[in-house]
Amino acid sequence: MARVMIADDSDAIRLVFQDILSIGGHEIVAEAVNGEDAIEKFSKTNPDVLLLDLAMPKKDGLTVVKEIMATHPNAKIILITASDNQSVINQCLQSGATAFISKPFDFDQVLKLISDVVSR
Repeated sequence: MARVMIADDSDAIRLVFQDILSIGGHEIVAEAVNGEDAIEKFSKTNPDVLLLDLAMPKKDGLTVVKEIMATHPNAKIILITASDNQSVINQCLQSGATAFISKPFDFDQVLKLISDVVSR
């Protein structure tokens, strides 16, 4: 079981992740609705994994990855994106994101990726 934080500005996507994580037996330690909120709550909860939307208000996913990695270099961040902008995805990975998953995604795909990331 992993301690997971969800950072997405969409209520519907956060609810989907709540269901997925519950089915997988994971604990949700925090939820964030924008980039600033994500950085603040990550520091307070220190989750095993952060599920982070790329397109968020206040600070985008790339900025969040850079700021979290500056203070938590061992953070495990799974980027969630509907974008096919490979350049931005690569920048996130180079900045420290552990993996990414494209929307739409399925339950099994998310649970497997969380398991893979936690075991690294």
